[in-house]
Amino acid sequence: MLRRYPHAGDPLTCKPLDQGLLNHGYRVSTTRGSYFLKHHLDDSTGDRATIVRQHRATQRLQSLGVPVAPPIEDTEGGTVTEIGGRCYALHPWVDGLHRAGAQLTVAQSVRLGALLGAVHTGLEQVMEAGAGAMGRPPGHASPDPADTFALIDQLLAAARGRRPRDAFDELAEHRLLERRTLLDQHADRRPPAPGVPATGWVHGDFHPLNVLYRGADPVAILDWDRLGVQPRAEEAVRAAAIFFVQPAGELELVKVRAYARAYRRAAGAGAAELAAAVHRVWWERLNDFWILRWRYCLNDRRADPQFPAVSALAVWWTREYDAVREAFTE
Repeated sequence: MLRRYPHAGDPLTCKPLDQGLLNHGYRVSTTRGSYFLKHHLDDSTGDRATIVRQHRATQRLQSLGVPVAPPIEDTEGGTVTEIGGRCYALHPWVDGLHRAGAQLTVAQSVRLGALLGAVHTGLEQVMEAGAGAMGRPPGHASPDPADTFALIDQLLAAARGRRPRDAFDELAEHRLLERRTLLDQHADRRPPAPGVPATGWVHGDFHPLNVLYRGADPVAILDWDRLGVQPRAEEAVRAAAIFFVQPAGELELVKVRAYARAYRRAAGAGAAELAAAVHRVWWERLNDFWILRWRYCLNDRRADPQFPAVSALAVWWTREYDAVREAFTE
């Protein structure tokens, strides 16, 4: 790999990183410094054309002042190397820390919202509309509770049949039964297919592990694998639901309000747009069991630690629906 990057120096060490669920990353130390080596494994985003599009987007965003870490170009000016049918890219190593919402002050929450707004407006400038767009179609129907009820039955059978059962299986059964009741109570609130939502290019996976901080300031937005065209305000709501969720499943609404105001101002998004996004993301969360799918269908437990807060959030959000909507729209 490094033979294609003679200015990077000779390799000294290559250490795998334990963060990231879809791709592999390594810290490579050479005689000239440190680099991040990304091994693109996800089949849906790991082809050369998709990766090149991501790279060009970050290069252009950097020229607008958005904190990103574009890839290093090889001797031929390329940014993707194929070895054994797999794609790799070399990026500069960026020192920094990941910060969850609990570690952010209200002022830093404002900065985070403004940053995501800058990402959305920046992408609008640097991306060609519709060119190779990935992501959910703008008019995509919201989850059908009938399908969710069937999935709940499948997952309940798996959780109850696990031997030996542990505390996770007990919690999974409790949350599945609880969610079935909630869905039955709120089935009439399924969002209609949106007419013409405010779609645009979005990062696609904006959460704490993809934002690096140095001190109080964000210095790099990482992992652009999910770059695509989607309703922009929904990304803002999803990001807040990850950054500002507490272990008990509640959102820090003071910080959410500060974040959302800054986002609306930076992105030029109206309160009605955010209100519609809140409703769609709430419904999405109410019907979503991706962590249990991974555990029981794929035998993959890497996301298990996220389940207690994520599953509690859907219940709390349903109970505090009006307060959450107001935090995003006031």
